[in-house]
Amino acid sequence: MRADDPVLRIRSLHKSFTLHLRGGVRIDALRGVDLDLFPAECLVLRGPSGAGKSTLMRCVYGNYAADGGSIRLAHEGGWAELVGAAPRLVHALRQRTLGYVSQFLRVIPRVPALDIVAEPLLMRGVAAEHARRKAAALLERLNIPTRLFDLPPATFSGGEQQRVNIARVFIARYPVLLLDEPTASLDEANRAVVIDLVQEARRDGAAILAILHDPAAREALATRVFDLAPRLAEVA
Repeated sequence: MRADDPVLRIRSLHKSFTLHLRGGVRIDALRGVDLDLFPAECLVLRGPSGAGKSTLMRCVYGNYAADGGSIRLAHEGGWAELVGAAPRLVHALRQRTLGYVSQFLRVIPRVPALDIVAEPLLMRGVAAEHARRKAAALLERLNIPTRLFDLPPATFSGGEQQRVNIARVFIARYPVLLLDEPTASLDEANRAVVIDLVQEARRDGAAILAILHDPAAREALATRVFDLAPRLAEVA
């Protein structure tokens, strides 16, 4: 793999959904998508609602199984194919290579925010004290009050939960980041912090695939735009 190769290469990607409650109507969410993502860029997916932006993200992260095509990700000096990948490989990619900021925080109940953020480092063998110290610093930077560190995020506001979600991903310094509306629930001050974090990650060489409906965030972060068009439904 050469230094100028993409770190994510998508070819002929297909994904459809069948709506059984609507008489078996099939929607082609993605049809023949080709995309390359390179280090140190922020590629923003653009398109109207229903164009398949979040579906593409979830296929890359392994939450959705693609119907066809290829999703190849640079991983530990080689290439990993995500279409049809075994769960063990998907887990390894998520632990070392691929970070995903979704619009929702899903965590184990009753686990403190500090431990949720520190967990990606703990899973890599980082000492607990060091991991928790880094987690605290990142939460402070994202304006999470210290009194909340030992509380479970289920009790937090939507914006606070989103910031915990962001801290959990950015603490691990993944080489490839998927960002699905990372500033959607944030006020202006916290949006600025997140924009700074994304810019720092890109300067460090991270390749970023993002959905950014927020015009200010898109203007600040996008180095390239990839357009997706909505697909028509078909009767099965």
